[in-house]
Amino acid sequence: MEVIRGEVERVTFVSDEDGYGVIRLRVPGVSDPVTATGYFFDVSPGEFLELTGQWAIHEKYGRQFKAKSYRSLLPSSLEAMRRYLGSGMIRGIGPVLADRIVAKFGEKTFDVMEKDPDRLREVDGIGPVRLECIKKAWDEQKDIRELMQFMQNHGLPGSYAHRIFRCYGKESLNVLKSDPYRVAIDVHGIGFISADKIAMALGIPPDSLIRAKGAILYMLHEVGSDGHVCYPEHLLLDVVSDKLGISRATLLLGLEELERANLVLRDNRSGGDNFVYLPGFHRCEVGAAQRLARIAAMPRPLPPIGPIIEYVQNKLPFALDDRQKEALSTALSSGVTLITGGPGTGKTTLVKALVEASRVLNERIVLAAPTGRAAKRLEESTGQRASTIHRLLEYSPRDGGFSRNERNPLKGDVFVIDETSMLDLVLLYHFLKAVPDGASLVFVGDADQLPSVGPGDVLRDLIESGVFRVIRLNTIYRQARKSAIIINSHRIREGKFPLKHDGRKDRLSDFYFIVREDPEDVIRTMIKLCAERIPARFGLDPIKDVQILTPMNRGPLGTYALNRILQDVFNPGSIQIERGGMRFRPGDKVMQIRNNYEKDVFNGDLGRIVKVDFEYQKVFVDFEGRVIEYDVTELDELSLAYAISIHKAQGSEYPAVIFPVVTHHYVLLQRNLVYTAVTRGKKLVVMIGTYRALALALKNTKLQKRYSLLRERLIEEREKVGERR
Repeated sequence: MEVIRGEVERVTFVSDEDGYGVIRLRVPGVSDPVTATGYFFDVSPGEFLELTGQWAIHEKYGRQFKAKSYRSLLPSSLEAMRRYLGSGMIRGIGPVLADRIVAKFGEKTFDVMEKDPDRLREVDGIGPVRLECIKKAWDEQKDIRELMQFMQNHGLPGSYAHRIFRCYGKESLNVLKSDPYRVAIDVHGIGFISADKIAMALGIPPDSLIRAKGAILYMLHEVGSDGHVCYPEHLLLDVVSDKLGISRATLLLGLEELERANLVLRDNRSGGDNFVYLPGFHRCEVGAAQRLARIAAMPRPLPPIGPIIEYVQNKLPFALDDRQKEALSTALSSGVTLITGGPGTGKTTLVKALVEASRVLNERIVLAAPTGRAAKRLEESTGQRASTIHRLLEYSPRDGGFSRNERNPLKGDVFVIDETSMLDLVLLYHFLKAVPDGASLVFVGDADQLPSVGPGDVLRDLIESGVFRVIRLNTIYRQARKSAIIINSHRIREGKFPLKHDGRKDRLSDFYFIVREDPEDVIRTMIKLCAERIPARFGLDPIKDVQILTPMNRGPLGTYALNRILQDVFNPGSIQIERGGMRFRPGDKVMQIRNNYEKDVFNGDLGRIVKVDFEYQKVFVDFEGRVIEYDVTELDELSLAYAISIHKAQGSEYPAVIFPVVTHHYVLLQRNLVYTAVTRGKKLVVMIGTYRALALALKNTKLQKRYSLLRERLIEEREKVGERR
């Protein structure tokens, strides 16, 4: 092993998944920058590092230093001090102020900052507010370096230190020493394998109870992120035992201890297997079923519906068919109604009629959807105010939960939830808690789309329970039949190939399939479409109006690779802030990838970066008129969004959609995935790939099973209501 020290000149690449990356170092005494590879989470240009590893020759890239470990150091030369302080590592100090500080204190700069930071007031431009910011940032860096050193001493990657510190703050070391498996659940981006390495380095035995309990909890969170609400006990134990080599006896003891501590819950179905839940998911599932049964059982005393429908029909500029009239009557008179159908089948028309009928009845109607874009589209199409469910429930940062609940219910008589296929079980439960007794619930959605990103398969479970009235709209109306997008989406839903454009250049279509085999050809075609052909022929903005969708995050046509390429094409420039290998520039199209209730931005919200503040290490993002501030440590909540996954596009609609259908994605090629992608396009859809890949997708109708007992609970609750009557 050798040791080299140097200043980070550039972070060439760092994987968001495991932190593996490539950096360039300025090493004293070496004329050219050194290329180093290793695991470098949260390394920034200007940082001074000590790397331990070995030199190697890469057949393509030449001589490189393969780092086994690294630690952050304070530079010693005056020039390196200036660059370090001016790099943004210490919030509140930019390049100009860094020059002034080093000019004032010279070689004693870091001693002053460590032992007598109030002397920084002697530097022009540092007032009391900025001083407090610098002191806090310096203390954080000191704590992080201490945490990093602890991890390095135990043979662990210090690259995780920033993420752990952000979660636990000054308690980070205590948490690591007492229960390292907590970080696998609490800290985004750190999995069980990394937590396991920490535990092993601390001497925790492989077959210990603490490891078994940590593995069970981690696996339950993992299957939850895959959409499962619960998991069969025998499968859970099999998976954990096979993957980690923990005996089933130890796992059973761990499961029993977790149950006694109320950290998991086991639900036994008569004569069957136990289903293991995280307590929060169990509470949501049971509570949602009970609340839905209560709402459905409550009478809706209304005047005769027939005359109301006739009056509404006369007020509307369009005719309702018999199926829509039946749906309107059911929605007005029932506690819970489900309305499902594909594009162009009149779901929006029905909601407009429901709005008008509510006015006639003098009932207050409330419209909502799971995402901001879906809510905005609902509002535009109906002329009635709509909001996201999150905002409807009024999150309170002070209380750490929603203000609207059973003690403070919403005000309204009829509640319409659009894009219900996106609604996960947890959000459903919180919404139902806030619905007042006697109200009517109308769930509108397309059951053939992908299920929600979050846990559960709510719309499909509600429909298949057989407990509620379901109205299926399947007539494609005349206006909709003019759209190749709508015609082809229904063909895809039925497993048929989309109709081809006739090829005439003088006749524009809204649907195209471009045959390309090689991934690089697909990328080149995408870029040309976005940059030239679509703006020229359709007058659409390449960033604002065109959205590239893709089935995967990894691979040459995954979101990570495409976003790096598209960022350089559509928003090149050197003004940027780097975090974890991702570069953010003013003007970038970005997406929020986790719910942040305090900022009032949610998973899937799209925005544009309007400002990057290097001194205070902040990024400002405009989310449709609301500018939200992000500290550099919060940038893992954002991702570039020139290309996004089809799952993330649920509930949204874009003027133009481009997406690849290639055999590289064969693992994820499913009919409902392609169907969801096509139905996201409003004016234009372009598929690029091969008919072979499309054929694979159309044949694959096997849905991934999501473990949940919501259907069974709904049936049980209906029977209980019947018995009480």
